[in-house]
Amino acid sequence: MPPPPENMTVPGAEAKLLADGSAAAPADAPIAVQQAIWAANKLLDKPYKYGGGHRKIEDNGYDCSGTVSYALYHASLLKSPLDSGSFLRWGERGRGQWITVFTNHGHAFAVIAGLRLDTSSYGSRAATKRKVSRVAFQSGPRWRPTLRPARGFRARHPLGL
Repeated sequence: MPPPPENMTVPGAEAKLLADGSAAAPADAPIAVQQAIWAANKLLDKPYKYGGGHRKIEDNGYDCSGTVSYALYHASLLKSPLDSGSFLRWGERGRGQWITVFTNHGHAFAVIAGLRLDTSSYGSRAATKRKVSRVAFQSGPRWRPTLRPARGFRARHPLGL
């Protein structure tokens, strides 16, 4: 199967997880949301690396907040990478319409247009009965097939999104 075209969109307001583990951005989303999704797709072959994506935005591996930072940076929503604790003060409080960063002092993940971008495979076992890519179960930056509880995390979002 050929790889999906870069910067792929799907109709509507929700991103779609593709068979190869990448995501197609929703056509109805603002361009910054689409850019965040397309940027995150570039990380899917990268491994988890503690501190990855912080000293330099283009790295050979990414940790949780480095992954979120990469997507937001390439959407022009962040000027430089943040660690998970710094995301506690970033943006606006609460969930956003398009992008929500869930963060605490030890972990960060994002939900962008309905898909979870996370280095943790939390909840992936719940998706085993559905046809999902094996990529979703690997460690490192990935689009995950299920959402996860927000308990213990603070929700933050970019202004207007």
